[in-house]
This record gives sequence, C-alpha cells and structure tokens, in this order.
Amino acid sequence: MKLIPFLGFSGQAHEAMAFYAKALGGQVTSEMKYRDMPPSDGSPGCNEMPADTLDHVAHSQLEIGSAILMAADGPGAGDGGSTTINVDVDSIEEAERAFAALADGGQVQMPIAETFWAHRWGMLTDRYGKPWMVNCMKQP
Repeated sequence: MKLIPFLGFSGQAHEAMAFYAKALGGQVTSEMKYRDMPPSDGSPGCNEMPADTLDHVAHSQLEIGSAILMAADGPGAGDGGSTTINVDVDSIEEAERAFAALADGGQVQMPIAETFWAHRWGMLTDRYGKPWMVNCMKQP
C-alpha cells in the first residue's frame, strides 16, 4: 500500500505541478485534461465538465525518485485548494476493504466502483473530517 498526497486546485493544477517539479527536482509523468477523458458512461469520475473547464487538469502525477504527488482541478477545491490522501493498493479486495474501513462512521462522496483508470476507485470523508481516495489502478 502507498499513501499518495492528492492536491486539489481551482484551475491552477498544471502551473502548480510544473512549479513543484522544478522546485523539487522531479518530473510530471502524467497529465490529462478533462477534454481528453473518455465520454461519460455514468461511472464515477467520468462527469461532464462545463465548457470553460475542459482544459483544466483531470489528473496530474509528479514523480521525485520513489515519491509521488498527484493533483487535479476540480469541484470542492475552493479558493485555497484542498488536500486528499490517496491510498493506492494492488488488489480489488484490498481496495474494497480499505474503503469500507475508512468509510465506517464517515461519509461517502463517490462509492467505490470501476472507472476507466482504475479497477476500483472511490472518495470519502472519514469520521474525523479528512478526505480520502482509494485506488486500485489499471496498468496503462
């Protein structure tokens, strides 16, 4: 299991991740804009975006050695942005177990389900008010 910080922005994710890459000596290894996502099929994470946000970042990944930082522009980021803990696991079973455990006493924003990028992905706020994502990624 890996814990990966996930930063939420309101339109500045591309600029911020380039800044972090330069400042920390890393490399942005992945970036997808909302306009490049597959058409919405109703699954979590495939929501239609307003036209003025289609060029915002849906996902960005920065790698610095073995460290990873992820980010996106999206709802809930607010003026100051947000930080979410992303749990990356190797199996569907572990994703479902971790999601259920973290959601106990909390609130689920996106139920855990298959998406175009993950065998399982879901978002929740735990009983202490901390935001989490659980991912079991598909291999590119």
